[in-house]
This record gives sequence, C-alpha cells and structure tokens, in this order.
Amino acid sequence: MTLAPLMLTGDTLTLDQIEEVSRHGRKVALAPEARVKVEAARALVDTVAAGDEPAYGINTGFGTLAEVRIEKKDLQQLQRNLIVSHAVGVGAPLPVHEARALLLLRCNVLAKGYSGIRPTTLELGLELLNRGVTPAIPERGSVGASGDLAPLAHLALVFIGEGEAYVDGERMTGRAALAKVGLTPVVLEAKEGLTLVNGTQAMCAVGVHALLQAEALASLFDLAGAMTIEGMLGSHQPFLHEVYSVRPHPGHGKVATHMRELLDGSELVKTHVDCDKVQDPYSMRCIPQVHGAAREGLNFCRRILEVEVNAGTDNPLVFVRTGQIVSAGNFHGQPISLALDVLAMALTQLAAISERRVEQMVNPALSGLPPFLARNPGLNSGFMIAQVTSAALVAESRILCHPASVDSIPSSAGREDHVSMGMTAALKARQVVDHVRHVLAIELLVAAQAIDFRAPARPGHGPHVAHQLIREQVPHMAVDRELHKDVAAVVALIESGALSAAVRASHDHRRGH
Repeated sequence: MTLAPLMLTGDTLTLDQIEEVSRHGRKVALAPEARVKVEAARALVDTVAAGDEPAYGINTGFGTLAEVRIEKKDLQQLQRNLIVSHAVGVGAPLPVHEARALLLLRCNVLAKGYSGIRPTTLELGLELLNRGVTPAIPERGSVGASGDLAPLAHLALVFIGEGEAYVDGERMTGRAALAKVGLTPVVLEAKEGLTLVNGTQAMCAVGVHALLQAEALASLFDLAGAMTIEGMLGSHQPFLHEVYSVRPHPGHGKVATHMRELLDGSELVKTHVDCDKVQDPYSMRCIPQVHGAAREGLNFCRRILEVEVNAGTDNPLVFVRTGQIVSAGNFHGQPISLALDVLAMALTQLAAISERRVEQMVNPALSGLPPFLARNPGLNSGFMIAQVTSAALVAESRILCHPASVDSIPSSAGREDHVSMGMTAALKARQVVDHVRHVLAIELLVAAQAIDFRAPARPGHGPHVAHQLIREQVPHMAVDRELHKDVAAVVALIESGALSAAVRASHDHRRGH
C-alpha cells in the first residue's frame, strides 16, 4: 500500500515516519500552515538584512568572526563561502537511509518557521527526497555543537549544485544529480547558508535508526533468553508477577510479562518439576532485571529523540511574534549525545548477559548437555568458537561504551568552548547495534541446538515458533560446518523482521483462542 505524502509541520514528525521516508521512500510535502510560518520568518530576515544593524549570520561573519560586519553586496557570497568552507567531512559516506533521514530532519526543522529560510529553498530539499537525490555526506567531522556543521555543509552543497550525490545508486556531482531529476541549484540569500548547517540532524539521523533497531533487538533478546531457559531446563518462577510487584520498575514488569507469554505452553518445564536444582545462574534468573534496565535506557533515549526531531535547533532563531532574531545554543547536541551513550550501554548489557547464557549452554559442566552441543564431541568442536565470537563482540562493544558525552575539545578559537561529541556517540551506538545483533544471532542459534537435545518435549510457544523458523533456514548441526553462514542466516531473520513477526503472530493466534 502506498502511503499518502507526509505533511511536514515541524512539530509532528514521528520516529516511525522518519523510517518510512528514509528507508521506504515515502513522499513528503510542506503543510500549508507550516508554509505560512516559513514565509513570515523569511520576511523578518529580509527586513533585518535590508537594515544597517548587525545581526549574527545575516550580515556578520560566523563563530569567532561574528563581530566582522559584511557589506550587503557580499551577503550571497557570505552564505556560499560558509557552505564550502564548512564542508570538511571525512570518512565513509553515511548510508543512504541515514543521509535521507538527515535531509528529512533538516527540512522538518526548517518547516517550523524559526529558521528564516526561503520557501523555495526548503522546497528544493523536499524535492531532493521525493526524486531520490541523496547527498553524499562523510560521516566524520562533527563535534556536535553549533550542531553537525560539517555533515550539514555537505548536505547543503547539493542545494547549490556543488558536492556529490547519489541518484539510482550512482554517485555524481551535485549539479549533475540535480539536472538528472530536473532540478536546478539555488543561490543562497541572507542567513540561508547558516540555516542549512546549524542543528543536530546528523546525530539524530544516525541515532534514530540505531534506536529503532535497538528496540527490536531488545524484544528478541527476551526471546533468546526464553529459548535458553528451555534448552537449559531453567525455572519459570523468576518471571512471576509477584516477583515484579515488590520491585516495580516498569522495564522489569514488561520483560517479566513478555517472558511469561513466550514460555506459556511449555512441555519442557514439566519434565523437571522435581529436579534437585534450587537456583538458575543470574544470566537466566535475572533476565527481567537486566533486560528491564536496558528497556528503561532505551525508553530514555526514545524520549529525547522524539523531542529533538521536532525541535528548533537553528542559530540564530527567528521569532516573528516578537520581531527578535536571537543567537543562543539550541544547536548543542548534549541531550542526544548522552541519550545515545545510554543506548550503547543498554544494548551492551543485553549482549553481555546473552554471551553468559551461551557459555552456560556450551559448557558441559554447567549444562548437562554434550560439550559445546556437539554430536560426537572431540571429532566435532560444535559451538565452541561461536561463544568466542560472542565474547569478542561483547568486549569491543564495552570499549565502545566509553562515553562521548563527557568529552569536549574546544573549537573556533575558543568561542565554541564546550561541545557534545554527539555524532561520535551516534556512530558508536550504530556500531554497537551491529555487534549486538550478531551476539543475539549466536544465542538464538546455540539455543536452537540445545532445544534439539530436549526433544520430543516442546518448549513454550515463543521458543517453539522461533526454533521452527530457525530450523527452516539452518538445520541441526550434526557435524561441524561453516558456522558463520548459520550466523548470517539468523541475522537475516532478525533484520527482515521475520522472527519477530512469526512469534507475534503465534501469540496473537493463541490469545485469540
């Protein structure tokens, strides 16, 4: 089903809508009420630019050069110089979905009517999205105050026919990209260059996608934990509502409820009701507490990003109602930097406890199962190195959890003397997401093998459905084979959403009956 164009107001953009536009190509348009605000703000900028009073970024230099007055005849050159001089990004280009999210987020900020952009310049940005022109934006070079200056400058280059962009997967000059889809560059007027480069949209573009993936992974870690519980003949008692009720952290309650749903209908739990084991290891018994804490961290990150994607982050800000143009600090990325550091830590905790559950399953002294879940161990190594790979990924993720948000290197000759390193936090979070996805795949794969050894008794409905789906893609490992292919197959199930969808559909079906 084709979605109607998304109407940008500057105030109502959701994280899911960002994904619809950036990944799935949903069209965008400027809402009529937003156009009125944009036009009014531009009129105020034009009035100030025509006068003789100095106004930062309109008729002055930038940063430490803010006291340098610029002649009216040079205002267009001033804006162009700003863009080309600030485009000093390095490294790999942002993936297309992140670059599109960056463009969408910048357009949404401009639609708020506090930037002073001309409607025609804003509409060019919307048409870049709608016609599939994706600016080539190097991912490194932002310190996250005055916003993401370098990434946004590379974005703005395409507006003026400079820089580079992708069209239909081909990289070309900005001018050629515009021409290919029937667009023409703009000549930036007073304040428009500054309007395009001040803001937190690069860190938010990377961060939003990291968060959406992290939230999906968090739910699947509950599933992996439930599969391990069943494969290890673990107790279901730690997930009782009564346990949560005396320590009612919301994340704990959500995970405990989810675990009960996943494990419902277990035949395996009945096979060990009279066993002499008193307690399970923490990595199983404390799933609600650890996974729940991670959920709380991700909820914090979501709250920050939901505010930020609809926030006015320009400098200066144009307030039509009072006639003021105010130089302040809404471009500072500290809220996002801290939130994305928390995201990385929350995910790494999920990976760390997952790796410990894998160790429980492959270690015969702990599992009661064959060493490394191998048939004919010794001749076969089984899942020995799967645990090693998981440990390596967890170790690197822990290093990536060193916080960016507490770092700062002054810039612009001391004028920008405290910065957020928000883009650094975003890039670290993105890398952690990738590592943690593979850690999750390893636990799912190992737990599926453990459940095989418990047949014919069936696990709870969630683990049962997941086990069946995994086995459709990855057969039981009777003899050693290239396990990296199996890991990749399970990663594909995670990324496609097929695993989540299958378990959710099964749960809905059971609840309906």
